Amino acid sequence: MAHATRDEVLRALDSVIDPVSGRSIVQQDIVQGLVVRDGHIGFAVEVEAARGATAEPLRKAAEDAVMKLPGVLSVTAVLTAHQTSAPRQARPHAHPQQPPAPQGIPGVGAIIAVASGKGGVGKSTVAANLAVALGQLGLKVGLMDADIYGPSVPRLFDIREKPATQGKKIVPIEKHGIKIMSLGFLLREDEAVVWRGPMVQSALTQMLNDTVWAPLDILVLDMPPGTGDAQLTISQRAPLRGAVIVSTPQDIALIDARKGLAMFAKTQVPVLGIVENMSTFVCPNCGHESHIFGHGGARAEAKKLGVPFLGEIPLVPIIRETSDAGTPIVVKEPHSKEAEAFRSVAKEVAARVTVAPRKAPRIVLE
Repeated sequence: MAHATRDEVLRALDSVIDPVSGRSIVQQDIVQGLVVRDGHIGFAVEVEAARGATAEPLRKAAEDAVMKLPGVLSVTAVLTAHQTSAPRQARPHAHPQQPPAPQGIPGVGAIIAVASGKGGVGKSTVAANLAVALGQLGLKVGLMDADIYGPSVPRLFDIREKPATQGKKIVPIEKHGIKIMSLGFLLREDEAVVWRGPMVQSALTQMLNDTVWAPLDILVLDMPPGTGDAQLTISQRAPLRGAVIVSTPQDIALIDARKGLAMFAKTQVPVLGIVENMSTFVCPNCGHESHIFGHGGARAEAKKLGVPFLGEIPLVPIIRETSDAGTPIVVKEPHSKEAEAFRSVAKEVAARVTVAPRKAPRIVLE
């Protein structure tokens, strides 16, 4: 079956008339972030903030128009609203409105975030191995790739197929015993996501709420690096049980890790602890240890800040090789010291989120 093309999707959207302006939503340029890949369509309908509460029928009409096209397997249409003018200054002594308490996901026991203050510290590799290691402890685990602009999970798990749908919900792909969802499943690996903040927020909210996660003991969120809109969206809209901060030992990475800690403190999300990644380089030939990025910096920082230290992950070629090949090291080399380091972190995390396996902990090392 031939899939719908980008031009066909745009023609279908051009037939959707905005009742407020009398023009099509394509002519008004309120269709943003259109993604068309192998029958899976995604886009945002962006309206002015004042219309946000009443524009749902317009979003639904756009979704229905595209869904009628031959060769369309799924449509994800999100409604976003933007402010067209500067907000009025708050009156003196006015109390800021508190955001609503985040709602849980039915059937999901705990949601944790794996985050870093900067990129390049191996956060996604830690998140992937942590999720699988938690599964090896006998827990039911999901992994959501929340890094919209640079999703790594499809490569880390060598997932090339598209997720199926169940009604209006997406069915996550299962691999190595865990449920996985990433926007990268719907994009080409070299395709850039050029989305504004509101669109990113809507996409993250939909991945959280419109994916068939249950039943899960833990949902692990691979957060984007930094402390911007995406991180705040998740911190405010997901009932996070806690956050794991990933850092390397050197001072520059620890400075950024402190920013991540500060963000979670401001959003009242408990920090489960710090992981020191790329802690010690071990020569694969002679076994000699070298501290290329320093050593012990994250442990010292955790002690200084009064947060738990969860463990050290060594800097060894095999972790990079297994990640590039699409099989986490806890699966590829389950008996290795590196895999044991990840399982040690997983045990610490499981203990801190107070979710115990239904049976005695077991490690699946096949």
